[in-house]
Amino acid sequence: MHMAESEQSAVDIATAVRSGATTARTQVEAALARLEERNLEVNAFTTIRRDEAMAEADALDAWGVGHDGPLAGVPVAVKEEYDVTGTVTTLGGCGNSTPKIRDSEAIRRLRAAGAIIIGKTTMPEFGQFPFTESMVTGITRNPFNPGRTVGGSSGGSAAAVAAGIVPIALGADGGGSIRIPAACTGLIGLKPSRGRISLAPNAMHWYALVVLGGLTRTVHDSAVLLDVLAGATEVDRFRLDPPTMSYAAGLGEPLPRLRVAWTTKPVMPGISTQAPVAAAVEDMARRIGALGHRVEHVWPRWPSPTDAFVPQFYAGMREEAESVEHPDRLEPRTRQTVALSRWATPRVVDRAMRRGEAIADALDARVLGAADVLVLPVMPGIAPRVGLLDDLDTIRAQLATVPHVANLAIFNVSGHPAISVPAGFDEHGVPIGAQIVARRGREDLLLRLAAELEGAGALARS
Repeated sequence: MHMAESEQSAVDIATAVRSGATTARTQVEAALARLEERNLEVNAFTTIRRDEAMAEADALDAWGVGHDGPLAGVPVAVKEEYDVTGTVTTLGGCGNSTPKIRDSEAIRRLRAAGAIIIGKTTMPEFGQFPFTESMVTGITRNPFNPGRTVGGSSGGSAAAVAAGIVPIALGADGGGSIRIPAACTGLIGLKPSRGRISLAPNAMHWYALVVLGGLTRTVHDSAVLLDVLAGATEVDRFRLDPPTMSYAAGLGEPLPRLRVAWTTKPVMPGISTQAPVAAAVEDMARRIGALGHRVEHVWPRWPSPTDAFVPQFYAGMREEAESVEHPDRLEPRTRQTVALSRWATPRVVDRAMRRGEAIADALDARVLGAADVLVLPVMPGIAPRVGLLDDLDTIRAQLATVPHVANLAIFNVSGHPAISVPAGFDEHGVPIGAQIVARRGREDLLLRLAAELEGAGALARS
C-alpha cells in the first residue's frame, strides 16, 4: 500500500500556484492521476469531479479567481455529508438522489480560498458508526494495513489524505468521526470547538454534537484550513467570537510553558486501555515534557457523557432520516436506529443539551483543573479488523463500538476542541493517535503545541 510522506503540503502547493511556479491545472491533474492509481486499494471516493475540477482549475489559472487565496489551486476532497453544487449529498447511503443546487457555507469558503474539489468521500450512512463500511460503498481500507479499519465516520477523507491523493480533506465529528480516522492513519485531525465553523445551511447538526473540520498531513495545513473555514453565520445556533490572530500566523508565536495533564484512564467505565496505546500516550507526554512544558500524570474523575450523548445522537439520526428524499432506501440498521429514537423527544433532548453544559463545566473544573491542556488516547484500543459490525443489528453494533468512542463523545457533548496527533504504531503497522484537549475556543493552543511537536520531530511518522 502506497504511503504518502513525499507529497506536497497544501501550503506548499498554494505558495507555488500564487508565485506562478505551478498551475492549478497541473496540481489537479496530478491529484486525479494519484486518485486513479491509489483509490482502488483504499476505496476512499464515492464521486469524482474530474471534468468540473479541471474546468475550475483552468478558470483559476486563466482568470485568477481565488488565485491569491490561502488554498490557491489545492486539490481537496470532501466528505459525503457536505453540499457541493451538482452532486447528491448521499450521507453515505441511498436516501437522496437529487443533486444540490448550491454549496454549503463551508464549501463556499473552501472555494473562495482557491481550493479545487476533486471528489467526495465515503462514510457509513449518516456517520452513525466509527468504521467506514456501508452497504452502498463497501469497505474503505486503511492505507497502512488494508485488513484494519481506517476508522470513521470520516474514513474516506482520511484514506484520501493518508494515501497521498490530496493534502486536505474535509470531515465532520459528532462522536470522534474526525479524530478516530486521523488516529488510524497517522494524520492531524482537529475537532474544533462548537460554534467555530458554520454549519449553514443547518443551524446545528445532531443537536449540537456535530462540528465540521478537516484531516491533513501537517499542522500548518490544519491551521490554514481553520483560518479558511472559521466563522459563524446568522444561521448558526452556536457562535464563538473570532480569534484575535490567524491560526496559521499563531504558529510562529513562541508558546509559553504549558501545564499539561495526561492520562490513560478511559472516560467510560468498564473500558481498558490496551498496552500499546498506553505506552504511546505516555511516550507522547514524555516528548511534550522534553519541550519544556510541565507534565503531570492524572487519574481524573470523569463526568459521564452518556445521558447527554445518547438522546442527542438518536434525535439527530431521526432528524436526518426525516430529511432524506427516500427514507425507504435507508440501510436496515439506520431504519432500526430511527425506529428506536421515538423516546428522544424535544424535552428529552433539551435536557440532554443542558446536561452537556454541566459536563463542560465539570471538565474545566475537575479534569482540566489547573492544566492548560489534557492528553489522552484517541481510542483506548488499537484499530480493529475491518468487518467488526458485520451481521450485527443496530443495538449490538452500537454496543460493539462503545470501546472505540469511549474517549471521544464527551468532547462533542461539551463542545471542547480536541486534536488527534500521531503518537506511535501498533504491532500491525497501524498508527495510534494521542488526543490533546483544550478549553473551549482554544484551538490556537492545540495547533501551536502540535506544531511544536511536529517541528521537534516528536510526532510518530512512518
